[in-house]
Amino acid sequence: MKKRIVVVGAGAVGGYVGSSLYHAGHDVTLIDPWPENVEAIRANGMNLYGMTDAERKTVKVPAIHLTEVQNFAKQRPIDIALISVKSYDTVWACQMIKQYLAPSGIVVSMQNCVNEERVASVAGWGRTLGIIVGGGVGVDLYEPGHIRRGYAKRPHVTSFYVGEPSGLITKRAVELAAIMNDCDTAKATDNLWGERWTKLCVNGMRNGVSAATGMGGNARDRHDAVRRICVALGGESVRVGQALGYKLGPIGTLPPESLARAMEGDNAAIKEIEELMVGGTDEGLRASYQRPSMAQDMEKGRRTEIELMNGFIASEGARVGVAAPTHEMITRQVLRVEKGEIPPRPENVLVNT
Repeated sequence: MKKRIVVVGAGAVGGYVGSSLYHAGHDVTLIDPWPENVEAIRANGMNLYGMTDAERKTVKVPAIHLTEVQNFAKQRPIDIALISVKSYDTVWACQMIKQYLAPSGIVVSMQNCVNEERVASVAGWGRTLGIIVGGGVGVDLYEPGHIRRGYAKRPHVTSFYVGEPSGLITKRAVELAAIMNDCDTAKATDNLWGERWTKLCVNGMRNGVSAATGMGGNARDRHDAVRRICVALGGESVRVGQALGYKLGPIGTLPPESLARAMEGDNAAIKEIEELMVGGTDEGLRASYQRPSMAQDMEKGRRTEIELMNGFIASEGARVGVAAPTHEMITRQVLRVEKGEIPPRPENVLVNT
């Protein structure tokens, strides 16, 4: 019998993954708190747009409202719950779904930020896994029931890392990676925490900057002064992660040690990193308008994850004695934009840290 999968949060990532898995033949149900999104999916299916005609599809994936989750009590138990809500909603989402799990059911954080501890606080560490979503996925829910992918699929690039908090590569982690591979390239990892922090470094140097400035990825990385703020954010994140003992991979395309040295003023490293950042701005036909999730949240008037992203990096840095003043600055500025105190503009990040 197929594993029963639910995706809690049918936004850009959750909707894309859940619909892709359902299209591949898996037993999937989407749960979403946005009524218009659920109704659009029910009426017309989830419409997925990629970089090629082959990726364009309409998927009649089952979708339910939060108020209908109680019906799970009369249905087959859940084997895999993929949590894809905003980080600040993790606990209630896990509490809602835990009661419908099968005895061997698992709860998987498929989110930005570091949420495994929040998941485990509800489900227990024995039921908790993590999925890191690679930056190449780049999806955007631009209207109810419509998701576009801004980058082409690259089979040689891993899009999903599936890991156990223990660092063991278990049978269930391998099985989950095989399932995720029906969406995009996936593998089990023995470095969940290092991969999670690596992704946090990527998000930490880009998401908040786009949210505060209103700039898309290309414009942000081509702007000399704003790009240097991104480098400072990335370098601080690397140094904090290293102090925490994590094994880091490339920060997108950027070597982590070079990124940290560039932040510290090493001229050769600055040249290397800036060439990589500017040279990557033309990748993908949709990269010019594709914006990180936090910028999408800002555009839609939603609460951002800035406190659990850049704010978390700064607080972890303080805990281990590594200063992260640029993360403190970007957290303050994004919150000001979020509250309507200032408009999004490049000048917001060009302030003293």
